[in-house]
Amino acid sequence: METSKLAVIIPMYNEERNAERCVRAVCAVLQRELPSARLFVVNDGSRDRTASILEDLDTGTLPFTRLGYPDNRGYGAALSFGARAAREAGFGFGLFMDSDLTNDPALIPLFAARAATGEYDLLKASRYVAGGGMQGVPLRRQLVTRTGNWLARRLFGMGIRDCTNGFRAVRLALVSDVAFRERGFPQIMEELLVLKRKGARAGEIPYILTSRTEATGGSKFSYRPRVVLAYLKYALLAAMTRYRPRGLVAG
Repeated sequence: METSKLAVIIPMYNEERNAERCVRAVCAVLQRELPSARLFVVNDGSRDRTASILEDLDTGTLPFTRLGYPDNRGYGAALSFGARAAREAGFGFGLFMDSDLTNDPALIPLFAARAATGEYDLLKASRYVAGGGMQGVPLRRQLVTRTGNWLARRLFGMGIRDCTNGFRAVRLALVSDVAFRERGFPQIMEELLVLKRKGARAGEIPYILTSRTEATGGSKFSYRPRVVLAYLKYALLAAMTRYRPRGLVAG
């Protein structure tokens, strides 16, 4: 297995507005700049036309693999399903992205290049490093995420400034066999705790987040107390976990 070979893994649930646009945009970048990479889309039991739209796309001409199941299992399960499939196909890294293209596909080659150095097990897109930021994101949401990440980066102690960002590349050997408990976005923090315990070497890539619009279905992130407490739980557990970074891995 090539330890730096990159697969893009995208979960989809009721994304009929974005499914084809997303697949074509990501595949265009892969075909143009990363011919060894491949897109894996996991249909997480969508109840709309997502499955039929994906089935109509020509996997013979696109670097694209369709995955899925009939029941909705949640964000964490969909990522795990895609990670296992990608690793079984010989890929060393999984780049997890959202289907609404608020995660810019133009950054995929940069993730691939950094992964190829062998220096990292985890690469996070970051809004809080030089060159990163947010555009069109409501001020209330910015304040919540800035405060949450200020606390999380201190509790995790891995040198990551944007702990909650779901746009990240992970060495599949460290996560493909993990049965994540979280169904929703707190899985991002659950995964980060797993990676800290395994000594994952982490780095960041500058990233500008754009807000999901009503045309693409609106944001699916929830600020309900239960979700916020789940994020906090993993950060507190991370504070009690000693961090011992792994040695360098040949790319």
